[in-house]
Amino acid sequence: MRPFEGIKILDLTHVLAGPFATYQLALLGAEVIKIEPPDDPDQTRSIGSDKALNQANMGTFYLSQSSNKRSITLDLKSEDGRAILKQLVMRTDVLVENYRPGALAALGLGAEAMMALNPRLIYASMSAFGQDGPRGSHTGYDMNIQASSGIMAMTGTEAVNPLMLGPSAVDYASGTTGAFALASALFQRERTGRGQRIDLAMLDVAMILMGSHLTSYLRSGSVPKPKGNRHEMATNGGYPTKDGYLVLGASNMAQAKRLWTLLGKPEFIKQTMQARRDNREPEAKALAEILLTRSAADWEDFLQQNHVPAARVRTLAEAVADPQLATRGIIHRYESMPGVEGKVGVPMAAFTFASDGPRVDTPPPVLGRDNDAILAELGYDAETIERLRAAKVI
Repeated sequence: MRPFEGIKILDLTHVLAGPFATYQLALLGAEVIKIEPPDDPDQTRSIGSDKALNQANMGTFYLSQSSNKRSITLDLKSEDGRAILKQLVMRTDVLVENYRPGALAALGLGAEAMMALNPRLIYASMSAFGQDGPRGSHTGYDMNIQASSGIMAMTGTEAVNPLMLGPSAVDYASGTTGAFALASALFQRERTGRGQRIDLAMLDVAMILMGSHLTSYLRSGSVPKPKGNRHEMATNGGYPTKDGYLVLGASNMAQAKRLWTLLGKPEFIKQTMQARRDNREPEAKALAEILLTRSAADWEDFLQQNHVPAARVRTLAEAVADPQLATRGIIHRYESMPGVEGKVGVPMAAFTFASDGPRVDTPPPVLGRDNDAILAELGYDAETIERLRAAKVI
């Protein structure tokens, strides 16, 4: 039995952070019903590298985090649509939404109203800046939070900055944090019998991603500057090699000593971290010269065999082809699925269990695939369902 089997989740989120949070629980057995407006579906359905899939509302951004979910379309601006949602709320465990703060409350679907219908409900709101405060009404995506938080200002080089991170790291970190918050609230409910209100802000997640930098700033007032691939110690950071780029991670004292011994430079072995910082430039100059003598792959193999952290810079294609990834089971590969012609691979969870862990059971649903089935479960007959469809409630 997977951890969340029997748990029912209503997913009123869109784009990346919210859907990724519910996806993680779906992989672990939760029944997740994705709810979208019939005339304005999740925009990720039309985003990705495959134009045909985008036009079919099955874009790769959507596919990446929608397995194991059911799909229903609901116009929550209509009285019938709101009535259906309320019926679902009364038989669910979790509702997750990432509408603009206050938007669902204005429709009578806010946390207070929904928890009055179901006191055991966990109502989670995910937003850019939180549900209140001076910027609570502001909206934003990953890139806006990178800009607002300080992440972008410290990313890049002295000459080229600010820069956005390559992936939507804040989105996925927010999704992971959201999954942790939901799991925590469900565990707490087992003890108290009561529901919970969760307010998750992407800005808060971004600050946590900079935890050590934040503490350093609060202590010294020193604002982090963009350093590119340079680190305060020469044995950490990136260097060109004979045919590519190598990133060293000889961080602790033992690793640094081991590195300099292997390279035949015992004079650079230091006894304190501060001494390493003070001697950065001579060490970096020596490393730059030595590392140019061999390929990145040769250096990686040699140093790793001698327990010195090092990695050549790989493209995503190279990383996916790495045999190590195949041992991890992080990618689920579909030979085909409804609405999609040909093979598709999607990421799963970033961990494994010895038993009953994350698993893909069903493919991402086409828009509204489960309308009839879910409404029938609520007691709606075929004639009423057709009326709702004709009125574009579903």
